[in-house]
Amino acid sequence: MAESTNFPFPAILILILVLACSGPKSGDGSKCMINTGFSISREVAEVSEIEKRMIAAGLVNVQSLNQDILVDLRYSDTSNFMGFDLYGDLNKAFLQPDVAEKLLNAQKFLEEKKPGYHIVVLDAVRPRSVQQLMWDTLEMPLMEKVKFVANPKRGSLHNFGAAVDVTLADSAENVLDMGTPFDYIGLEAQPIYEAAMLEQEKILPEHVENRKLLREVMTKAGFFNIQSEWWHFNSCYRQEAELKYQIIE
Repeated sequence: MAESTNFPFPAILILILVLACSGPKSGDGSKCMINTGFSISREVAEVSEIEKRMIAAGLVNVQSLNQDILVDLRYSDTSNFMGFDLYGDLNKAFLQPDVAEKLLNAQKFLEEKKPGYHIVVLDAVRPRSVQQLMWDTLEMPLMEKVKFVANPKRGSLHNFGAAVDVTLADSAENVLDMGTPFDYIGLEAQPIYEAAMLEQEKILPEHVENRKLLREVMTKAGFFNIQSEWWHFNSCYRQEAELKYQIIE
């Protein structure tokens, strides 16, 4: 019989923690990180079943490529215009590989202009089942509803993993003020009305400057902004998405 060795409990605990964070996790190449303040997660937990579906569909976890890009998926908690958690176990930002590459470039361009700043992902791929739930839950006239939620019958570019909702954070990971919250339904959130909202003092010059910085780095990387939401950027047009990608159900 081998001779037994008695380790104090704290030593065992420390050993377990060191081993748990010493290498790649769950096959996605990400490493265990410590979450530092704010609600933006830098920690990569065990891969959930829905996230396994994303990986099987060929999508990539953005933070496994660059952890300077922060993630705060608003549909994974209650801080969204629906007021409830739509994503469940989906807590990571997944995109098509070429879309993720554009986002990496946007982060690089941002750091060139503002060292230490971060792109913050608020939403990335969105399963069409969630799109259907949003469509069914949002109570407003059809002509208004389609401005904010794509009809799930056709699908949103989010459903392809070809669109991303983003904002910016400074070097201390404080989110920049864009004048409205994410998912705000109103003219103040719409880029097309920025000049009018500025003139009416419903948004401030600093809000517009922050939005311009966001648009600058995202468009330089190959995205384009939609005129009804300062946070939403498409990687391509629908026709291209339908040819290149599959909708994630």
